[in-house]
Amino acid sequence: MAGLIRFFSEATNVHGQPDALTVGTFGPADLDPDSESYGHITATPKAGWAQTDLLGPLRKALGGIPAVFETDVNAALFGEASSGAAKGLKHTAYFTVGTGIGGGLMIGGDLVHGSGHPEMGHMRVSRHPDDKFEGACSFHKDCLEGMACGPALEKRWGKSAEELPADHPAWEIEAHYLAQACLNVLMIAPPERIIFGGGVMHQEQLFPLIRKKLSELSNGYLPLPELDGFVVSPELGDDAGLLGCVALGRQLLRDQERIGQTKGS
Repeated sequence: MAGLIRFFSEATNVHGQPDALTVGTFGPADLDPDSESYGHITATPKAGWAQTDLLGPLRKALGGIPAVFETDVNAALFGEASSGAAKGLKHTAYFTVGTGIGGGLMIGGDLVHGSGHPEMGHMRVSRHPDDKFEGACSFHKDCLEGMACGPALEKRWGKSAEELPADHPAWEIEAHYLAQACLNVLMIAPPERIIFGGGVMHQEQLFPLIRKKLSELSNGYLPLPELDGFVVSPELGDDAGLLGCVALGRQLLRDQERIGQTKGS
């Protein structure tokens, strides 16, 4: 936090006061502006971050400027919807697969929140028949994140994702879990495209495996689109979250200007 505040203070000295602040955060986090703990990380498994006020100190250091507090994966999805793989689409989903797994959903052009921080990475999944790994999630063991995140791969196989060869059996098992995530989203709120980002998804051999598994799991029940263009990587790459935060900040300022004009008229 001290490093972030120092960065923004130095940038302000060079470039002037920013117009808005957007925080795209891992979770769980309190996204409700009416809540007493708005802007806080809550019960995260990430060591040292539980019950931390993330937004408050940053906004205070920047003079209380307008701010957006959003999930990191929703920020990435918003970036892709603004200028990437989801541009021009109304209904899209985004999963990031890295040290954890997060999921975001856009319906009718709006990011979905519900009553709290969406935790699609902790959805329940069925075990691969050859997988005896107990799961790496400290809360649920064998949820999606517990079975398919980067640390789960490393604990299961003794090597990180980038160290495993493309033909390793790890990837067929990984695709089994990620395809279930796709199918679950399709059953709840069918998107026009599902985007997978994050460090694990740098292993491009995963994409055809996920598409194949998704087709098998659906078993003809859903009218699936052409899968090569349905399950895709982010066009903005690892910058999707950063560029999404910029887009969210610009939208906030546009909305405030529109409200001001309405009141003025």
